[in-house]
Amino acid sequence: MLDPALLSALADLLPPSAIIATAEGTRPYECDGLPLFREQPLAVLLPEDEAQVVGILRLCHAARLPVVARGAGTGLSGGATPYRKGIVLSLAKFKRILSIDPLSCTAVVQPGVRNLAISEAAAVHRLYYAPDPSSQIACTIGGNVAENSGGVHCLKYGLTVHNVRRVRAVLIDGDVVEFGGEGLDAAGYDLLALINGSEGLLAVITEVTVKLTPNPQQATCVLASFSDAEKAGDAVAAIIGAGIIPAGLEMMDQLTIAAVEPFVHAGYPLDAAAILLCESDGTPDEVTDEVALMRSLLETSGATTIQVSQSEVQRLKFWSGRKAAFPAAGRISPDYYCIDGTIPRRSLAPVLKRIEALSREFGLRCMNVFHAGDGNLHPLILFDANVPDEIARTEAFGARILELCIEVGGTITGEHGVGLEKIDQMCTQFAAAELERFHAIKRAFDAEGLLNPGKAVPLLHRCAEMGRMHVHGGELPYPDLPRF
Repeated sequence: MLDPALLSALADLLPPSAIIATAEGTRPYECDGLPLFREQPLAVLLPEDEAQVVGILRLCHAARLPVVARGAGTGLSGGATPYRKGIVLSLAKFKRILSIDPLSCTAVVQPGVRNLAISEAAAVHRLYYAPDPSSQIACTIGGNVAENSGGVHCLKYGLTVHNVRRVRAVLIDGDVVEFGGEGLDAAGYDLLALINGSEGLLAVITEVTVKLTPNPQQATCVLASFSDAEKAGDAVAAIIGAGIIPAGLEMMDQLTIAAVEPFVHAGYPLDAAAILLCESDGTPDEVTDEVALMRSLLETSGATTIQVSQSEVQRLKFWSGRKAAFPAAGRISPDYYCIDGTIPRRSLAPVLKRIEALSREFGLRCMNVFHAGDGNLHPLILFDANVPDEIARTEAFGARILELCIEVGGTITGEHGVGLEKIDQMCTQFAAAELERFHAIKRAFDAEGLLNPGKAVPLLHRCAEMGRMHVHGGELPYPDLPRF
């Protein structure tokens, strides 16, 4: 329960409808898109403007009350999981597109604006916002910045960090700060890159200036099927090796195809062991030449069938299956757990084989769907939470996949962030000195560790308890805050 004096101060700042403090009212906020972790906060606050955010953070800072900022809650790493002795600060009411400048190709938006809504609003100027996560119809730009989200077109057009010019935010003590600027570059250290992917540990975002991209004159998608996943992996390497950077280069395995095709009827061949979606965009001549070269490389790599989209409707249909892969998993399994790791492209085929072996070892099916062009894997482990031990086996299976990514020279995340999900694997990937530098950055922004505590960067004692490193005494960085 919130301290009565603090609750009274919040009531002076916010209308009654913006303060949710009952167990029933806070229940919908107990997790994000990763329901394996659930906690109910003391309260949920829904400010309407930056001044209210400033007031809330000043009150929480004075009371040493932890704060977890939340957007749409579509994240998949537990980054927005509430802190049980803190509050959730929801930016759901910050949903205005403040301005669109077609000359500078930028838009200024509040953090609660949906990703897709930016492109919809910019369409009249023949512009769009390039990063397109699968959840783009629901996910919000503030969360995209916090997690440095990507999408199927990130290979050519970059992640969120490459498409954001400026971020306005509020520090835990209520100070308003800006990272970046309206121009292509800003003076001083590149703190804009630091805030992208910071998972709410450094500041609460209140406004974002994004870069808009001109609509391509033409876009064509090539759908290629293969009799085994190794050949599909070789095709990816061949395309990138030829110097082609497709607008999108995605891969799905047979189990994913079987789940998706009856769901959206995208035209995927059900007998394929794997399919690739390769998109080319640009001028008509550029697209014609690039598609011809990709088609030749796909044939040489052993593609059994190749389809080239003949219309915008068909192109979107091809992509609809990829975008619907996650919800389609719900058709064949009561629950699924989406892993996010990144590996070198040369390791695609051997890693897929290892995941298949792990699937047999843990007795759980696994759908593989991922951004093949940049090696960002999204294995979907299928399980039933009602079956004893399946949650434990699922988490162990996921941990092994992440450790496999590190083993082959990759990393434990591509675009979903660390959150709570991968915090133990941070101990595997980073040494004690590196983790301490991460904590030093955190302390520079939030000395008392009140923003999203327990997320993204593990305490060194946690790693020591796991046996991953030895820590010589010392205090916890934030000794007054209980650990998860």
